[in-house]
Amino acid sequence: MFKESQNLCKSVMQLFSPKSEWSDKVYLSDECKERFLTNTDIPELGESGYFMAGLAELEAGYEIEREGIGIHTLLVTLEGSGVLITPEFVKELKPYSLTVLPAGLPYRFELHPDFTHWKMVWILLEKLPKWDDLISGGQAVMPFESSEQVWSLMNLLHLEINGRPAYRRLLISEVSRILARFEAKPYSSAIRVQTTFNDIEAQLHHDWTVKSIAERCFISQEQLNRVCKSLYGMSPRSKLIALRMDKATDLLRYEDWAIAMIAQRLGYNDPYNFTHRFRKYFGCSPREYRKRFREADPKTSAG
Repeated sequence: MFKESQNLCKSVMQLFSPKSEWSDKVYLSDECKERFLTNTDIPELGESGYFMAGLAELEAGYEIEREGIGIHTLLVTLEGSGVLITPEFVKELKPYSLTVLPAGLPYRFELHPDFTHWKMVWILLEKLPKWDDLISGGQAVMPFESSEQVWSLMNLLHLEINGRPAYRRLLISEVSRILARFEAKPYSSAIRVQTTFNDIEAQLHHDWTVKSIAERCFISQEQLNRVCKSLYGMSPRSKLIALRMDKATDLLRYEDWAIAMIAQRLGYNDPYNFTHRFRKYFGCSPREYRKRFREADPKTSAG
């Protein structure tokens, strides 16, 4: 019976063929469900090079055709199946596969006629150098063991709309980490550095050093310095200080948090060292900053 099913699948796939003429089309049946993740709802997506994403549970009809758009498209299939048609080939989009569709090339994908549903994540990426390695192989369908992880992370991200920005950054960094792990060529170092600094932002109490950050990115300290200056316009050490100082201004709004407690939360065991660093960065002490903030907007001070 399995052999008959395989033969039937092959015969259905033979009904499809590469195309030479293209147009922009979108069709979704009433049974299809899609949840969108946009830069408007989740601005942290844009910060990390994502244009938009969606969680799709498709039934009874789904067709997308593009002549060639200016962003990269990824399809992560979890259940069911789809069909991809390009100028060069036709392929079934099976569970645990990653479909890569670089910008500027035409394509069409739709629900596989032999399946009643297709559960997948679609991700639109900005045309940035950080994604060059991922799309360097052209239009392709590849095995992808992390489909469930990507679905879960995107689902959590959708639940965090109007939620916590730091947590959203962490979820996005995990998706970027998975994509960076999937490909391992020169530009992936930029993704790894950005992902690592997103992680650092959620763990500022750790004793981070340039050496430990470089090791976590699997690059040398010299390369880390070059990538940081390219991404952020500053050295790794300056980026780390900037993250800690920005977080300090948030924490100082809470009146019942002692300066020493805030210092420890940000990785400064010596509160005097924290005060010195804060004064050098902002031109005033943490205590003075808190006082100015309270005087400027007393209603927003948490007591």
